[in-house]
Amino acid sequence: QVQLQACGGGFVQAGRSLRLSCAASGNIFHISAMRWYRQVPGKERELVAAITTGGSTNYADSVKGRFTISRDNAKNTVYLQMNSLKPEDTAAFYCNADVLRTRLGSWTNYWGQGTQVTVSS
Repeated sequence: QVQLQACGGGFVQAGRSLRLSCAASGNIFHISAMRWYRQVPGKERELVAAITTGGSTNYADSVKGRFTISRDNAKNTVYLQMNSLKPEDTAAFYCNADVLRTRLGSWTNYWGQGTQVTVSS
């Protein structure tokens, strides 16, 4: 199996920074896209940022210029550097990845557990 372990959430004041990380472990041959989503109670989960194996990125408009997604392919880890945090960034953040478990296998999408980010005004 494959597990995604996210960490780095916490409680911060507006304007401060946090760095999330998510490490994939288990039976992994290759990981393609890795993503961060966030969700607040009563709303749909939304895509925050995504990164390909080659490092191409895309961001939600609400976080452009403030958040940076990166990855370490050797460690199967994705990061989300969040700067200039705002109260509206408060959410549970989830990592997500497309994983190939064997060379001849099929792609499977995996989710990590959420890590809570709370930003006070």
